Amino acid sequence: MPNLPSREFDATERFYAGFGFERQFRDPGWMILTRGTVQLEFFPAPDLDPRSSSFMCCVRVADVDDLYEAVRASGVPIRQEGMPRLHPVRMQEWGLRAGYLIDPDGTQLTLIEQPG
Repeated sequence: MPNLPSREFDATERFYAGFGFERQFRDPGWMILTRGTVQLEFFPAPDLDPRSSSFMCCVRVADVDDLYEAVRASGVPIRQEGMPRLHPVRMQEWGLRAGYLIDPDGTQLTLIEQPG
């Protein structure tokens, strides 16, 4: 499971809820959000500088276009800089279709279409 930083759990939960993630667990030291079979786990990182964050994870889903459209419809802008932001799904040089989501805490989530 990806273990990702959150500067503030309320803000992180609101952001991910905008495109279908729901709370499965939360206490002061840990939060788990799920969307279908995708699970993301968060730990508190109140001093994180999102501009220098190197946190990242891969999210593999059967329908990457559905997830991408849900993120886009929630208002995350498509742009090259800033946070949050979204990069369109396309065939990657490594052979799979993928897009990128940079969340408000600077974490990069690679949204990958899982073949088969």
